[in-house]
Amino acid sequence: MKTSYDVLRNILRTEKGASMLPENKYVFRVALDANKIEIKQAVEDIYSVKVLSVNTLKMHGKWKRMRNKAGQTPDWKKAIVTLKQGDKIEIATT
Repeated sequence: MKTSYDVLRNILRTEKGASMLPENKYVFRVALDANKIEIKQAVEDIYSVKVLSVNTLKMHGKWKRMRNKAGQTPDWKKAIVTLKQGDKIEIATT
């Protein structure tokens, strides 16, 4: 049985994610095997907000070179979560 903290890895703080904040959209890195229903329940459970929709994307790993060897970073999954108007997730700014 997966817990909410197993589904949500972390919140992504990127320039694109920051531009979506006025639309009440937040970007999360989630488990590869998590589905939209699990992601919605995890966000509602952890942050005590109402989720309207969840969009997911599978991000493929990039090819990297380290000296003479080539390798690939791991694949990961991204979720864009839209919250109900008036709900908000507090993000610490540094």
